[in-house]
Amino acid sequence: MTDPQLTEVTVVNGRVTVPRLRYGHVPYGGVKSGTHLEPEEGLRWATVPTTLCTDQEDTMTRASMPLDDLLVELGDRDQDALRVILERTVQALVEAEVTAVTGAGRHERTPERLTYRNGHRSRTLDTRVGRLQMEIPKLRQGSFLLSLLEPRRRIERALWAVIQEAYVHGVSTRKVDDLVAAMGGCQELDRELAEFRERPLDDAQYPYIWFDATYEKVRLGARIVSQAVVIAVGVRESGEKCVLGVDVGSSESQQFWLEFCRSLLARGLKGVQLVVSDAHVGLKQALAQCFPGASWQRCRVHFLRDLVTALPRHEAPAVLALVKTIYAQPTREAARAAMVQVLERLEPTVPKAAKMLREAEEDILAYLSFPREHHSSISSQSAIERVNAEVDRRAKVVGIFPHPASLLRLATAVLQEQHDEWQDGKRHFSQASLAQLSADGQDLLTNPLTAGLVA
Repeated sequence: MTDPQLTEVTVVNGRVTVPRLRYGHVPYGGVKSGTHLEPEEGLRWATVPTTLCTDQEDTMTRASMPLDDLLVELGDRDQDALRVILERTVQALVEAEVTAVTGAGRHERTPERLTYRNGHRSRTLDTRVGRLQMEIPKLRQGSFLLSLLEPRRRIERALWAVIQEAYVHGVSTRKVDDLVAAMGGCQELDRELAEFRERPLDDAQYPYIWFDATYEKVRLGARIVSQAVVIAVGVRESGEKCVLGVDVGSSESQQFWLEFCRSLLARGLKGVQLVVSDAHVGLKQALAQCFPGASWQRCRVHFLRDLVTALPRHEAPAVLALVKTIYAQPTREAARAAMVQVLERLEPTVPKAAKMLREAEEDILAYLSFPREHHSSISSQSAIERVNAEVDRRAKVVGIFPHPASLLRLATAVLQEQHDEWQDGKRHFSQASLAQLSADGQDLLTNPLTAGLVA
């Protein structure tokens, strides 16, 4: 590779033309070869390599800043000089990579363009020289994540913390010993995750909430037991999904669920109109005490599973297909009419299943009192089951957790990453559909949680 040589430039009508060369002097930050630049008084030039351009290839326009301006900024922030340089460099890489993804630079018109930019989202990047504030471009079609940024880095830190716990409890191998010796403590991560779990919730109302639990293996002394990871997910009045809370306990007892729900209320949770969950007795009793003014939707998926237990095996497929016709109705009136027809057909042949269906009618059809656009999401726990699946997938990497605190650490890290992904501007429900909700929720109540339950 030869040393860069001074590039010949041509000035035509006050504009500078940079020719297509493999190496040359170009303005700080880089430019696309063959483009025109407006000369600025006092602009300094730096020697950087540029790639050879052909008719089929297109170089990327880098985010640039005149060198004098950068030096002035660094002079004002002597202690952060290295961080500022790295922040500018990484931001330039962001702009260069998004140009390659879109097939065109900012405001550039070309038939090779694949999509368009659509604003930015802020993201923090932790480095050895400090925290960098990045602006990651969003695209109208598809998504963009800089390859330099490591996705789910917080989760990996939680996994390393689990390895540390394993080392402390004497269950590590020689490779784990070597790894732990090179790692620091996890106190900073624990503080960060605790802040997420305990953050205030009084910034908005949450008309919909889903509750669920998943179980993982944990070592307690000489025993290996199952521990419940309980999770609450909600939707803000503006439409975004949020992780509201997470905790780990020995079982889904009524007392444990009650403490969990009360912790959400203590953090400012308000405006709840519908709670979606399975029919776990302890959970229902806790919800009745904490959310007395809300309706309760029994998850239709869990109900159908429970219904199968009351059916002969050969009858199950036909009966389930019949019951699903009730859920297919768009209005409460149509669903009630379908319910009557289904019960008339089931009572002579499978009376036990018919009784279960009749008793659960109000609970499994509560979602029909809410906007139709929301029915597919609020009639079941699908909105939270996917979150549970991600926690389970990450937990499989560990297998048996050395301590309940390590399980809580990993679960919180997974949920915080999911929560952050939900805050990218995409709404789970449109604001127009949420506007249809009653202002106080009282007109929508069909089966308040306190009905038939001991407060």
